[in-house]
Amino acid sequence: MKTALRPRPAGSASTSPAPSPLRPQPRSLVTWNLDPQAYCSAHEHATRSDFARRLAVLKGCDYAGDYDERQSYTGAPYFVPSNTVTDAGLAEAMGIAGVHDLFGGVVPHAFIATKAITHPVAGAEAPQPPGWNPRFADQIAGSALDGFSCFSRDEARRAGRTLLGAGVVRIKPVTATGGRGQVVARSAEALDRCIDAMDEADIASHGVVLEENLERPVTYSVGQVIVERMVVSYYGQQRLARDNAGEEVYGGSDLTLVRGDFEALLAAADLAPPLRHAIDQARRYHRAVLDCYPGFFASRTNYDVAQGTGRGGAWRSGVLEQSWRVGGATGAEIAALESFHADPARERVRASTFEVYGPATVPAHAIVSYQGVDPQVGPLAKYTLLNPHADSP
Repeated sequence: MKTALRPRPAGSASTSPAPSPLRPQPRSLVTWNLDPQAYCSAHEHATRSDFARRLAVLKGCDYAGDYDERQSYTGAPYFVPSNTVTDAGLAEAMGIAGVHDLFGGVVPHAFIATKAITHPVAGAEAPQPPGWNPRFADQIAGSALDGFSCFSRDEARRAGRTLLGAGVVRIKPVTATGGRGQVVARSAEALDRCIDAMDEADIASHGVVLEENLERPVTYSVGQVIVERMVVSYYGQQRLARDNAGEEVYGGSDLTLVRGDFEALLAAADLAPPLRHAIDQARRYHRAVLDCYPGFFASRTNYDVAQGTGRGGAWRSGVLEQSWRVGGATGAEIAALESFHADPARERVRASTFEVYGPATVPAHAIVSYQGVDPQVGPLAKYTLLNPHADSP
């Protein structure tokens, strides 16, 4: 029987888990919808299927569609799950023991896959979920913004008032994506209205994050993917868009992707200091997860790092959240993997992902992962533009 990967010590030279052995080919590749309530819209399903087909080509195996427990597979399939796998027992039962068994990640407790992991609870007596490790907040000190993760309304009110003493507070549902559902509170009254409108049972189960608010933020993406023997890491800046309801949401990213791990990103001599700082914060965050939560491993990691003006006009920078599943940057990640696979001498590419709501004219040379009318979100186009000629950061 295979054993789960063990994390490297926090101070080790690499920030990636030791890879599990490559399995012999051929092998089926399947998409896996873990949660019928999350990441299951028509556009998300179609996008995930497109990525899975392309990953199957890179891995030299057959794409077998959605996982079907009634079907007989030759060996354990390679999975492209909709979510981070939050049940280690389920992962083991499915034959997922390391980074070569899925495009995504596995965590030993569900809260680790949400925004709640990023901040400490508001004191030793504050409610916290089973498996919570207080050392994590200590290890990422200086790599996250000021904030608290709260698992009761009373704690959220108390923590919010503490943060209001220094500035404006952003209240964040821990499972929402793309910036949806977040509220900014500038007073205790506004804070209480927001907290009171939340479901107490949901807060107790999943938590709510209260965090210092940044003005005019810039959000960087820092990430890494491992497929077969290729390790690709990247940095870049996110763009916002208006969805079909007029809400400001994630609209894509402009990324630089290189062969190698996070240290390969930092090896570039002419990175701007704020960007270098963002990469280092993401690297420290990743190391802390490996050290504090044994059983974690991921072949796809993405960290959002926000920089902007905080309390008193001070410049602030910190990791907002993590993603260990197919995400908004995955179109660029796979395009880079394809480019590196086609040209073993290539070391760097640039790629931009786009999520365009409403009527869209897609460039002729775009790599389209979805274009259509989603029943839930309306007209949407999702595509990637690849520039393989990226000789400087």
